[in-house]
Amino acid sequence: MESDGDSMRLGVRAHDFGKQPVEELAKKIGGKGFSSIQLALNKAIDGIDYDNGRLSPGLANHIYRAFDRYDIQIAVLGCYINPVHPDSDIRRSQLDRFKEHIRYARDFGSSIVATETGSLNADFSYNPENHGERDFKMLLESLKELAEEAEKFGVIVGLEGVSHYTMNNTEKIARTLDQLGSNNVQVVFDPVNLLTADNYRRQEEVVEEAFRLFGNRMAAFHAKDFVAEGDKLKVVQAGEGSFNYEYTFGLLKERKPFIDILMENARLDIMDRGMEFLRERYYLPSPA
Repeated sequence: MESDGDSMRLGVRAHDFGKQPVEELAKKIGGKGFSSIQLALNKAIDGIDYDNGRLSPGLANHIYRAFDRYDIQIAVLGCYINPVHPDSDIRRSQLDRFKEHIRYARDFGSSIVATETGSLNADFSYNPENHGERDFKMLLESLKELAEEAEKFGVIVGLEGVSHYTMNNTEKIARTLDQLGSNNVQVVFDPVNLLTADNYRRQEEVVEEAFRLFGNRMAAFHAKDFVAEGDKLKVVQAGEGSFNYEYTFGLLKERKPFIDILMENARLDIMDRGMEFLRERYYLPSPA
């Protein structure tokens, strides 16, 4: 999709195409014209065991080459764990899995391994204590371990804030980054994840605050949308809702012009429409 004056790479979550063998998946994504992906191995690629201890440089390179044949970069390696899982044994296993992704990230051709920040409920459902200090301290303990591993391998831990999880708003994201004190911890910015029924009418303020507090630490951007339904927000594909992309992309073009834009919740039947929507709003004209 590269063109004169076009400074973004438009990507997609690989598993929005469904779980399938890597060669078939790469061909389908490449056929749509995407140039990057967020790849969650166990959600997207069929026929391979990804349990702890199963990754290797050879496996990672095999997957990298499959996508590279279609000029697709694995911009973000998704490893969505629960770093505050209530069962310490399960939490340990998940942290070990994330660290394994860190060790082989470069063999996948990626520099970012991403996760959300979890819930005190094992099923990831909302728990009021997710926003308390005990939960936050547990999160920091887990993330410090991941940051230390990332520093050894020159990889970025990408953290994604979500309103009902531990890192639930812009201030908590900034506080997390400050407490960890590691340049190897950055943000996968998904503004829709930070919107609620209480603040979506002030979405521009939320986005502006994010750029003010951690704009220099944004490593990738998730593009989706929302519609308000009573006291809840329903997530939809980019361009199908009420998110102000004109405002947000204005800030991105000014401050992060080459960031990967990764579509989320993309529906195959209307995906082309979403791609066109994002390209039109991010387009930078060539100098006269």
